[in-house]
Amino acid sequence: MEFCDLMSNSELRAFLAIDIDKKLTPKIGDLQKEFKKTNANVKYVEIENIHFTLKFFGSINEKILEKISVAILDVLEDYEPIEIAIEGTGSFPNEDFIKVIWIGIKENPALIDLAKKLDVEFNKLGFRKEKNYSPHLTIGRMRSPKNKNEVKDKIATFKDIEIGKMTINTISLKKSELTPKGPIYTDLKTFNL
Repeated sequence: MEFCDLMSNSELRAFLAIDIDKKLTPKIGDLQKEFKKTNANVKYVEIENIHFTLKFFGSINEKILEKISVAILDVLEDYEPIEIAIEGTGSFPNEDFIKVIWIGIKENPALIDLAKKLDVEFNKLGFRKEKNYSPHLTIGRMRSPKNKNEVKDKIATFKDIEIGKMTINTISLKKSELTPKGPIYTDLKTFNL
């Protein structure tokens, strides 16, 4: 399938992501349910949309998509599948000012190295360099600080939770369409490690 088959107009919102192993989604869903027991004003991410973002490109055209694709293929030549352990909870930017509730991973130099090498190549294409890559799964976004302490307590309760291990065999270039019911993600291209 060519990129143009999935492009309804000249530009689209795109990002590079790692999909979650389906066997881990029930545990992630259970953890979300624990956070939903709070009275906080949180918009939770639909379970099918939870992913690790490697790079958000914003609005781009087909020509840049092709260049991104070539850059990804070049970088991935040096990589084997990467095993990660999904564990722990936290917040961005910090626990006193919670905007994002996330699940993290056990320290993984191979994944960090992959993200950095991809970022160098994307920077050559004109994309802003990331300050530092912190792999995480966004499970919810705080809409207001109301009942923030309940969320803070839940993060503390589950800071050491172990969701499970998975192997990253592929990464996906995705299209994001914003709708009133939430974003719809469509795979544009999948790349093998």
